[in-house]
Order: sequence, then structure tokens, then C-alpha cells
Amino acid sequence: MRQNFINKNTWRQCLLLMFVFFTSTLLAQDAVADNMLLYQRTVGGWPKHIGEEKIDYTKVLSSAEKEAIRNDSLHKDATIDNKATTKEIRYLLKAFAQTGNKEYKSAAEKGIRYLLKMQYSNGGFPQFYPDSSGYRSQITYNDNAMINALDVLWDVAYQNKEFKVVDPELIKPAQEAVAKGIDCILKTQLTVHGKLTAWCAQYNKKTLQPEKARAFELVSLSGSESVGIVSFLMKVPQPSLAIQKAVKSAVEWLQQSKIEGYEYVDISDDKQPAGKDRVVVPQPGSAIWARFYDVETGKPFFTGRDGIKKGNVAEIDVERRTGYAWYGTWPQKLLEKEYPEWLHKNGLQDAAKN
Repeated sequence: MRQNFINKNTWRQCLLLMFVFFTSTLLAQDAVADNMLLYQRTVGGWPKHIGEEKIDYTKVLSSAEKEAIRNDSLHKDATIDNKATTKEIRYLLKAFAQTGNKEYKSAAEKGIRYLLKMQYSNGGFPQFYPDSSGYRSQITYNDNAMINALDVLWDVAYQNKEFKVVDPELIKPAQEAVAKGIDCILKTQLTVHGKLTAWCAQYNKKTLQPEKARAFELVSLSGSESVGIVSFLMKVPQPSLAIQKAVKSAVEWLQQSKIEGYEYVDISDDKQPAGKDRVVVPQPGSAIWARFYDVETGKPFFTGRDGIKKGNVAEIDVERRTGYAWYGTWPQKLLEKEYPEWLHKNGLQDAAKN
């Protein structure tokens, strides 16, 4: 009888240990994070597309698909465009916090090292690295690419939230990278007719002069990208006089560039190939900003794939008219909430009035 009891007890203990083992194994996995490991390039960054198809990390991959992705790890398509690389770093660190899977942490740290490696000595970030073809090598604020990279390095430098677990050896390089990035931002803010204004979406990596990217992305003052830049500068504790001036000047330009009494909306239109159009319509109490403003005149402009500048969004082809964010409300929260809070936090309210 005693022998049977011992056997039963031992058997229960074995079952319990097996349950704990398999449970811990399951908890150590995150399907999305596992897919991110597969897609990470050897250089450390991630692509945004495979061919023309956007990467879907929630997709269940076959063994053959996984093998094909691994075999493509040397591909030079790693980028910070469309939040690629930065979103993977953030997700992997959160997955590590939840699972304890060290592979996720290692991959995130490799991604951080990629950001440090791709940064130019002048502080700017290209859109792609190591691919430097065409406009991919330009210093790129477009779609907040450089700012997203700096935000990650900022969190490394200040060990914010899930970034506290990152290799301590990355902290100092991240701090230096952020400082260089801020210096680049200050140097690329455009002065027009003797007055400091805002930023272009992309710049020459050597001369720091504004440049066009795609045919419909001409040299301009950006009503969108400038917002992300200002928000990043406002994170700096005890901002220098140079940063204060940059922020205030950009905010003043955004306030002056506001287009009041209108909104930009999608409408049904059977005359168009896709059955829809995007138009500017009167709307009392509303305000919008153009994506691009002419540097010299300060007037909004719009461009199709032919690269010809137009003064009215209705003048460009419908494919570009409906396929690009020509107007938006990007600065609204900055102007109404974030900037006043920044002034108050830094004791600059009175200075702003003068």
C-alpha cells in the first residue's frame, strides 16, 4: 500500500513538473515576436515590405515560408520608413518583459545598434541603410522616420519603461546619438527671408540643404513633419536658448500657416475610377494645414507623379489626390495643448508674449 502511495505521489509530482515546464515554454513565446525574429535582417534592421506586400507579423507562416525569409536575411532593405525597425524594437522589448524570452531582448538590442550604425556623423538618419540608392540616403524627416529613430534612442538614453533592461553599454552611445540628432535638427531648420520657420521633409546628407524625394515630394516647408520635430525638441529637459528659439519659431510658422474654415474629406464620386474623391470643403470652426508649403511664398502646393507643382489639390491627378495626405490637422494638439504645457513647464509664458 505504501509503495502504491509513493508511486502515485511521485507520478503527481512528475505531472506537475511537466505542466510547469510546458506552461513556461508556452509563456516564453509570442507569435508576433517570433515572426519579427525571422524578418530581422543581418544588419539589424527590418524591412517594411517584401516586394510590394506589407509585412504581416500576425500571419501564420509555413515551414517553407520561414526558410525563405531566413535565406533572405542579407537583403539590403532594412529601413526606418513607416515605423519599420522602431516598432519592432519596441514590440520585442515588451514581449521580453512579458515572456522572459532572451531572444526578443537580443533582437531588440541588435535593432538599436542598427540605429546607431546608420546615423550620419552630422546627426541625420537616412531612410534606408545600407541601401543608399536614390533618395534613400537622404536625411529623412518624411513620415517622422528620423524622429521615430531618435525617440527609440531617447528611451534607451533615459532608460524609459521597457528600455530599462537594455544592455547598459548602449546608454552612452544613445545619449550621444540623441545629442547629434538635435544638432542636426537645429541646423536644418529653414530660415526664410531672415526668419526661422520650419523643416523640409528631406535633406542632402552632406550639405544639409533641402532636397526633393519622390516626384511628388518637392522641396518645401512641411506642415506635417515639422510637428513631430517640434514635439521631439520639447522633450528636452532644460532646453537651451537655441532649442527654445527653434520651437517658438516653428510654432509661430505653424500658427501663421493655418487654413481656417475648411476640412479635407473623402466623398463618393461615380465619375472617378475608384468611385471616390478627396476634396476641400468649407467647415466653420475647423482648421487644416497643407502637407507642403512653398519655401519662398509660403503658399500650399500639390504635385502629381509628373512633378509639376500646382496651386490647388483639384489640379493634380485623382490617383495622387486620393492617395496622399495633402492636408491634415497634424499641428492641432501641439498648438492647443502641448506647446502651452511646454511653455508653462519651462517658465517661458512671459517670454512667449514678448
